[in-house]
Amino acid sequence: MIKELYSSNKILWNRWFENAQRNPDKDAIIHWVAGEEPFRWTFESLLTQAESFAVKLRENGIKRGDVCALIIRHNKYFYPIYLAIDCVGAIPAVLAYPNPRLHPDKFRQGIEGMSQRSGLDWILTEKELEPTIRPLAVKENSSIKGLFFPLEWEKDLVPSGKILEELIETHRDIKSTDPFLLQHSSGTTGLQKPVLLSHNAILQHTEFYGESIGLNENDKIVSWLPLYHDMGLIAAFHLPLAFGIPSVQIDTFEWVLVPSLLLEAVSKEKGTVSWLPNFAYNMMADKIIDEDLEGINLESWRLLINCSEPVRDESHKKFITRFKQYGLNPNSLSCCYAMAETTYGVTQTTPMQEPVVLSVDRLELSKGNVRLLNNGENSRLCVSSGKTIKGCEVRIVDDQRLDLPDGSVGEIAIKSVSMFDGYRNYPEKTAEVLVDGWYYSGDYGFCYEGEYFIIGRKKDIIIVAGNNIYPEDIEDAVSKVEGVIPGRVIAFGEDDPEMGSEQISVVAETNIVDEDGQKKLKMEVIKAGMAMDVSLRKIYFVPSRWLIKSSAGKPSRKANKERLLSGEEIKWSKI
Repeated sequence: MIKELYSSNKILWNRWFENAQRNPDKDAIIHWVAGEEPFRWTFESLLTQAESFAVKLRENGIKRGDVCALIIRHNKYFYPIYLAIDCVGAIPAVLAYPNPRLHPDKFRQGIEGMSQRSGLDWILTEKELEPTIRPLAVKENSSIKGLFFPLEWEKDLVPSGKILEELIETHRDIKSTDPFLLQHSSGTTGLQKPVLLSHNAILQHTEFYGESIGLNENDKIVSWLPLYHDMGLIAAFHLPLAFGIPSVQIDTFEWVLVPSLLLEAVSKEKGTVSWLPNFAYNMMADKIIDEDLEGINLESWRLLINCSEPVRDESHKKFITRFKQYGLNPNSLSCCYAMAETTYGVTQTTPMQEPVVLSVDRLELSKGNVRLLNNGENSRLCVSSGKTIKGCEVRIVDDQRLDLPDGSVGEIAIKSVSMFDGYRNYPEKTAEVLVDGWYYSGDYGFCYEGEYFIIGRKKDIIIVAGNNIYPEDIEDAVSKVEGVIPGRVIAFGEDDPEMGSEQISVVAETNIVDEDGQKKLKMEVIKAGMAMDVSLRKIYFVPSRWLIKSSAGKPSRKANKERLLSGEEIKWSKI
């Protein structure tokens, strides 16, 4: 590490440098690949390698303020390349690598859209992607200046001469309020909103969110989350890196194929903290077999935080039942509400305390009111996402953005010290959601005795006969029907001119291919809707893996509705 690159400014590079000075030989990032010995970056070796990549970035003309998109698979050199972008004062933007779950056309549309609106300057990727990306770089109105393949570069360069002088000057000039990273919001098609975050936003968030989860020097993060998503990039990557503790990084797609990898890494590395979307609790409980758990010990796991989807009490119970015999502490399950626009966390439940669960009247909830019930057919279990973390304020507002009292359902508005600086090159979209320092999230929820409960997205709500129907409730009910692939269901509203209202449609994946079998399954799905006093107007069955997922890994209601209503042929093959 070159000491001259350190300055007195409160920027991320300086924080990483301080961590490396204090603990040069401490693990920073443990790169995990199934069946291989993990590769360990220490804080010192990580920054030294980043400086080497920074030399090549400067030699290739990448300068302060340039946006560098990273499209690289799970690779041990990804991390120093990412840090090197900051070393030269440029702005990293991690994008999803094309994979079997991401259609090639969607990938190209995304890159093309981002190049025209987000203002991508350079793309750092792998050589084999050149035929796909190069044509996009030369298209009319593209801001992309060129492609580079950093995995092919020399790995032991040291900044010197003019380049060293330029880097030192850059580090002296960067301010904490300057932009640090560009993160694209979750989505499946077209243009995704680019969220711009400053050094200060991430550093303050590290302090306040770290405090809310009791983060300490003995912690070790373990994650399979993709780094193009805020939960993976901020919570599982930036948070430990800035705090000065190790993180174990598992390949997302390896985890999808072998979910027990997370438990193996926690057990072997004595991991203490992880974040997961709700679907992962079900997936691991259902798919991990006893043979994969031989020798697994989960006693070190003090905090397992459910985030990015409405939390399901049933998912928690299933997970605890499956893994408590392997040392899982039931009180380790926790919840968080977060988003890229506030850097990450907004609320968090108290560590090592069971999250509050309310049984509420489903019909009253559809009318915007919270009335408690003692369970029953007409109830919905709502799991708390906790209380606001330090530096955050939350309001529940109506359609006119006026405050609602506790116990009323409305849109969630947030003010945070780690707020984003707006959507880059999207002033109109920024103006829609960011008003007088308040970010209007588009999420629906309520506050009860100081705890916040997230129940769905405003844009996804289906209005039937004046009642608000939350698609998550329908999807949960249909997922339990035998013959439907659990978690592979979406519900949405279709306009019905005759009724003068929306009617509810459901798309469900199934392995049942014969006509009689699907007729019987349709009746069971209708009954599942009737059990919750909901009439399902149309039911569409599709094959396994038909549903399009967002970049966050969740089936997208909007994209799948558009795909279905476009008249695309549904092709079946006998299982």
